[in-house]
Amino acid sequence: MLSMNLSLPRPVAICKSSRHNRPINARALLGRSGDAPSFSSSLLRSQKDGGAPVLGVRSGIRAHPFGFSSRPCSRIQDPRSKASPLDRFVSLRHGLASRTGSLVPRAAAEASPEGEGEAAVSKPNKTLQLAVVFGLWYFQNVVFNIYNKKALNVFPFPWFLASFQLFVGSVWMFVLWSLKLQPCPKISKPFVVALLGPALFHTVGHISACVSFSKVAVSFTHVIKSAEPVFSVVFSSFLGDSYPLAVWLSILPIVFGCSLAAVTEVSFNFGGLWGAMISNVGFVLRNIYSKKSLQSFKEVNGLNLYGWISIISLCYLFPVAVFVEGSQWVQGYHKAIEAVGKSSTFYFWVLLSGVFYHLYNQSSYQALDDISPLTFSVGNTMKRVVVIVSTVLVFRNPVRPLNALGSAIAIFGTFLYSQATSAKKAKNQGGEKKS
Repeated sequence: MLSMNLSLPRPVAICKSSRHNRPINARALLGRSGDAPSFSSSLLRSQKDGGAPVLGVRSGIRAHPFGFSSRPCSRIQDPRSKASPLDRFVSLRHGLASRTGSLVPRAAAEASPEGEGEAAVSKPNKTLQLAVVFGLWYFQNVVFNIYNKKALNVFPFPWFLASFQLFVGSVWMFVLWSLKLQPCPKISKPFVVALLGPALFHTVGHISACVSFSKVAVSFTHVIKSAEPVFSVVFSSFLGDSYPLAVWLSILPIVFGCSLAAVTEVSFNFGGLWGAMISNVGFVLRNIYSKKSLQSFKEVNGLNLYGWISIISLCYLFPVAVFVEGSQWVQGYHKAIEAVGKSSTFYFWVLLSGVFYHLYNQSSYQALDDISPLTFSVGNTMKRVVVIVSTVLVFRNPVRPLNALGSAIAIFGTFLYSQATSAKKAKNQGGEKKS
């Protein structure tokens, strides 16, 4: 005769002091081994919020499969109830299976709307933040180019203005560090030594651009500066880097467009042309040298890095500026006041050129920290378009059709270059992952 041994499991203690019934003796419910499934911490609620108590942590958070919901555990009965042992056993087994089987789906369903909501909120916020950064970058660049050119038209001493712009940026960074609005990086001798090269090339690029601005129209200088990728490919190739055919082909329209714009430029001047070309060389060498010398200081963010480059560049530039132009500054100042009419207007132009020079560089470094290099390159190309159009409208520079065509071809070549170099980087990264 078949006999069944229906024995009641060990009693389950119920915590009556709590608002909800929770099993305290979980080991009795789980069996002798006491093993419990492991879940990620995002699926668990704290005990304070009405969730289950945590039993232990081992490569995740382990908990018994009861009490995850804030609802009372109606399947677990008090051992003093009048239900039969068979009813208690069936009820206990049914409760264990149903609640364990529905635990993860319910937890995932509760957790997923919050995660999706956070992602949906963070994505528009990120887009809005980048739009603000790009908008400020473009606006500040346009303001700098306009007032820098206005100051140079009445006070044609680019060495003084370039030094003043670096001075304003240095003071700006010291104020940010002093007020703790920007964390000051730890300064060490190796860090300063590593900055000497990039700061020197930054100085060369900055003063050469200012000399070009003083000789020719702002639009022409920016068209020539759009040829910077050509110098980047040439110098990097000499240093051992290899580029695919698409990159080399992309620089051809840049060369052709810049040449056409230079030939048809109304305000053409060899001093302005060579100033823009030397500026390209300086900034390309700064970028190349920075990659090699600053590898050990990646913890320094872009804004702090640019701040210290500005300080060291000022130390490089100002003594040379005094030697080159210092004897003419007083006489040039009086002539500038006579030309403008009010000294406050001249001061305003010079001050704005210095403040917005630092601000647009600060915005560009912040943008580079938040976006990919390709997006930054495309944004930088569009920035030149905005600056060229704005300065042509403000200063009413005469533009010939062929000059406009050459400028458009050069800028389009810059866009093609950014696309080609991005494809090269993606291919290299894919090869590294496979290896």
